[in-house]
Amino acid sequence: MKQAKNSLLIGFLAFFTLALFTQTTFAQQVLVGAEQSQLYLPLLEGKKVGLVGNQTSILPQSNNKHVVDFLLESGVQVKKVFVPEHGFRGTADAGEKVDNSVDQKTGLPIISLYGNNKKPSADQIKDLDVVIFDLQDVGTRFFTYISTMHYVMEACAEQGKKVIIFDRPNPNGDYIDGPMLKPGFESFVGMHNIPIVHGLTVGELAQMINGEKWLKGGLTMDLEVIPVANWTHTQAYSLPVKPSPNLPSDLAIKLYPSTCFFEGTVMSLGRGTYEPFQMYGYPDPKFGTFTFTPVSIDGMSKTPPHQDKLCYGVDLRGESLNHHFTLKYILDAYQKSGMKEKFFNNFFNTLAGTDELKKQILAGKSEAEIRESWKAGHEEYKKRRDKYLIYN
Repeated sequence: MKQAKNSLLIGFLAFFTLALFTQTTFAQQVLVGAEQSQLYLPLLEGKKVGLVGNQTSILPQSNNKHVVDFLLESGVQVKKVFVPEHGFRGTADAGEKVDNSVDQKTGLPIISLYGNNKKPSADQIKDLDVVIFDLQDVGTRFFTYISTMHYVMEACAEQGKKVIIFDRPNPNGDYIDGPMLKPGFESFVGMHNIPIVHGLTVGELAQMINGEKWLKGGLTMDLEVIPVANWTHTQAYSLPVKPSPNLPSDLAIKLYPSTCFFEGTVMSLGRGTYEPFQMYGYPDPKFGTFTFTPVSIDGMSKTPPHQDKLCYGVDLRGESLNHHFTLKYILDAYQKSGMKEKFFNNFFNTLAGTDELKKQILAGKSEAEIRESWKAGHEEYKKRRDKYLIYN
């Protein structure tokens, strides 16, 4: 009898421990801004709403339900959807024209914010009270979703419209690195005086843009950030949906800040394979023993560099998921090329946000020497960044 009671007690304790563990685990699940409806649905009541979204605008804990579907089910008056580079479903190639259309599922008008219409016009937002921005960023200055956010904020500031950011974790948010943007090198792949790896969520960056008065004419606006719950900058985050067609994995996202520089050179970075940004090469055996052949892939890369040519280079698919920004790959390829100035194309300085990096590479500077030149800019940036951090 005593043994039976002990067994019951042990069983009860095991059940209680498991229940407590499960409850604690659930409580600690990362909840993106879109999943914290108790914070934003009251703000949207009776409002005419526009949404800036795409395939990443989902509720991960609700079977990846799209935020536009959730808003409509919740009675929110969503009037139109604005989409960035890659379109609403994320199938357009980098730089590909995205046209205005209608979402087949909801019947909502879709307005492209890529190409000639990067900034919503006064006419496009005049019938709205609030614009929600909900895109998954990857934490680099040259990923264009944050440029779209800047233009949306600017348009809304000019027309007196409120912007609500549904924040999401930054998968490269645990550090800052890379050259600062130099005045005069602003473009759609670099609009702000921040390093390449900026260490901010879109919500934090939006607060910086607003607080530092970076919008045209020094305008400020009515901005609200719906924060991520149970996440900090030191916490790893695996994206539930790929943020763009050519960032198909966590490793690609980690390597992206380093390997994207190859877009500004003669090299291939694996576009035209199913694992872009995770390799690099050129049609010459001197670049390495690893080989790959870029081909046209619908929805990823229709006309990749060195299409249908055997490229020799380096396979980065074995790199750690703890990978941080490095110049190692670009310096190694440059040295092997022997091409000097011809190694680069006109896009390199635009990507770097400065002409200094190219000059340093041409001068034969080491990574350590180049990094030394970034220190003062980083220190100044860190002080500014601290004012806008939500997830200390």
